[in-house]
Amino acid sequence: MRPTVLVITTPQWLSMARLSMTLADVGCTVKALCPASHPLRKTSAVQEAYEYRALVPIASLLEAIERSKPDIIIPGDDLAVQHLHQVYYRQLKNGESGADICALIERSLGAPESFPIVYARSEFINLAEQEGVRVPKTKAIADIQELKEWGSQMGYPSVLKANGSWGGDGVRVVRSQREAEHAFRRLQAPPMVARVAKRVFVDGDTTLLGPLLSRHRSAMSAQAYIAGREATSLVVCWQGAVLASLHFEVLCKQDATGPACVVRVKNDPDMISAAGTMVRRLNLSGFVGFDFMLDNQTGNAYLIEINPRATQVAHLRLGPGHDLPAAFYSAITSGTVRETTKVTENDTIAMFPQELLRNPGSAFLRSGYHDVPWEQPGLLRDCLRPRRKWSGLFSPKKWNRFFSEAWLPKS
Repeated sequence: MRPTVLVITTPQWLSMARLSMTLADVGCTVKALCPASHPLRKTSAVQEAYEYRALVPIASLLEAIERSKPDIIIPGDDLAVQHLHQVYYRQLKNGESGADICALIERSLGAPESFPIVYARSEFINLAEQEGVRVPKTKAIADIQELKEWGSQMGYPSVLKANGSWGGDGVRVVRSQREAEHAFRRLQAPPMVARVAKRVFVDGDTTLLGPLLSRHRSAMSAQAYIAGREATSLVVCWQGAVLASLHFEVLCKQDATGPACVVRVKNDPDMISAAGTMVRRLNLSGFVGFDFMLDNQTGNAYLIEINPRATQVAHLRLGPGHDLPAAFYSAITSGTVRETTKVTENDTIAMFPQELLRNPGSAFLRSGYHDVPWEQPGLLRDCLRPRRKWSGLFSPKKWNRFFSEAWLPKS
């Protein structure tokens, strides 16, 4: 019998659509909770799709679980992970009536003791340091005074990070105390009205409405800056053991803090060891990502954060030990791994559509493997259709002024 997987994603990212396609290929029945206009709905892999409603996210999730009756859940972004944690704690209070949902979430994510740690950036790094993993110094920062103390001790540049952010939105490299204080206030504050309006009316993405209306303020941390190259790992794990893994050096990004456009396979032993150590220490299950910096001088890999969910490389099937969908299917069915041949022998992979949109004339599109979903023409057309842009009439500055004067309470 085919296992049923419920994939959850809130932003308009392509990655979960690609992963859903490979999960269907290996034998899973895929159902999805996502916004109404999400690329997931353009694939033939998803048998049923349920609408994610940003203003009542927990109700949306509970309805999707009730209707899909999944064997396991895969979150595709940090907000989805947080929703699962919230549902778990609520159902835990319900005792016997919530036991089945609690068991489902534990089976999907791993030990509940890990839940507070995986999106608390400073706590995770401090735990990794205790486990002997090479990490940059990281500290939770409560206010401007603590930020000043950090600056006087560690100097600049430094990296400021907001808990619960994703896609680079909550990360800033700062090079002075003045710049640090400005970034701290911006990152800690609720999302700007202009940013939310752009997401809603241009991108059709309502995920920031909740934080805007609740005036949510993020917990902050500061991290020592490592001059080097970025690298990333993604593993699929089960009850604290890594089953398959992918490890890459980042060659090109859309912008300084955004997602990778081009990656190159790099099976660095320190990255492999760090990922295995943290999966075991936190007793994790499912898809889990780790980000690293490769020091320019020594080449050493420094673990800088965890992504407790599937990332954009999850669908890449790169042979034995590096076929995550096949290993995932094996874990949830207690069967043998049915691995396929590698999708490419090329170590350099240009992500679609990121690299094409960044630079249509990019040399990586010719020299590397261009990861285009040719088998899904509807998804392909959706990725390449022209996107609406801000006009002068709807500039962020004007949106900010309109909303702050007309709708939002002063804070």
